[in-house]
Amino acid sequence: MKKYLLILPLLLLSCKGFSQDTTAQTQNTENIQKAEFPGGDEAFQKEFMNMVHAYIDIALYAIQGKVTFIFNIDEKGKIDKIDVLPKFKNNEMFIDDMKYAVKKVKGKWKPATKNGAPVDSKFVMKVQFNNNTYDHD
Repeated sequence: MKKYLLILPLLLLSCKGFSQDTTAQTQNTENIQKAEFPGGDEAFQKEFMNMVHAYIDIALYAIQGKVTFIFNIDEKGKIDKIDVLPKFKNNEMFIDDMKYAVKKVKGKWKPATKNGAPVDSKFVMKVQFNNNTYDHD
């Protein structure tokens, strides 16, 4: 009988562990708008690659294959940082050339917003380089 008296309180306490949690969970109701370029992402890609073709000698870098560009768009709608993946020989010189080409792009990004306030954001663009030519992905 003592054995059952010891087990009974343990069973009652363990039921609390399996009961439903009734605390309210907060919902994520943030209003996020991505950055926009006049004419859309494709318009930026076309304009950027036209500037690369016009001002940069891609043959210097002997790039073959897919390259991913990551553009950071600041709160004012300007591209303030560019990263390129994968890393390769003369990567820093290539990035400097890409910064020059992006400065030549006409049009300004409308910055991303979070709850109505401008925020930094990223725009990712993949480009296929083959024999000194390029294709947009």
